[in-house]
Amino acid sequence: MKDGSGVINLNSMGDADGFLGYLKPVSAENIPVNTEILLSFSPCQPFSQPEDLRGADCTNIAACLIVRYQRLDTYSSRCIGYGRHEGNEFHYNDTLKMLSVSYFAVEKQPLTVVHYHCNPNESTSFIRDQRLSSEEPLHIWVESPCACPNACTMGDLGSGTIFLIILSLSAAAYFIIGSCALRPFRSSSGVQISPEHSVWCMICYLCTERSSEARHYTDTTRYER
Repeated sequence: MKDGSGVINLNSMGDADGFLGYLKPVSAENIPVNTEILLSFSPCQPFSQPEDLRGADCTNIAACLIVRYQRLDTYSSRCIGYGRHEGNEFHYNDTLKMLSVSYFAVEKQPLTVVHYHCNPNESTSFIRDQRLSSEEPLHIWVESPCACPNACTMGDLGSGTIFLIILSLSAAAYFIIGSCALRPFRSSSGVQISPEHSVWCMICYLCTERSSEARHYTDTTRYER
C-alpha cells in the first residue's frame, strides 16, 4: 500500500482457476420465482464466459451475473458483465482493516465493490455476503487472511526453478568458454577442433601469478614480524 504498511496479494485469494466465487447464487429483490441469479468473480485474473450466452460483453471481466430463466420446460441464460480489472480503484480503511476495490465497466460509477476484510483467524478466503439492488452497485464482502498486509506473499522461487536457472547459466558458460578455448581447423578427415593454447596458458598464468603474489605477501608479513 502507499503508506508503506505492506502488500495485499489478491491473487492468493482465488482458487486454482483464479475464482473466489464461481456460479454462486445471489439473492436480490423483486425477482420472479422462476429466475435464478448466479455470480462469478475473480479478484485478480480476467475471465470470459462462453460465447453462447446471450447478453452484454462478458469477455475479460472481473465479475459477472448469469441470470437463468425457466419458461415451461426450457431454460435460458443471460450474462451481464459487472466490472473489469482495468481502471479499478482501491481504498484501504486501516481502522476496519478492510480493502475496498471498485470495478468499473463503461460507466463512471462502479458496478461491483468488493470489501476484503483482514481476518487472520480464517485459513481460507470466502465470500461472507453479497448484496444486489437496482439502485446501488453489487457489494461483496470477503473474509480472508490474505487481506492482511504481508500475510500472503507472492511466493519464493521453487527448487525446480532454481535448478533450471543454474542449468541455463552452466550451459551458457560452457558454450562461451568452449568457443574461446577451442579452435576449429580443417584436416584431411574434415573439420576438427583443438584446445586454444593461448587461452589455457593465460588461465594457468593467472592462477600461478595469483599464487605467487599470495606467497610473497605471506613471506613479507612473516619477515616484518
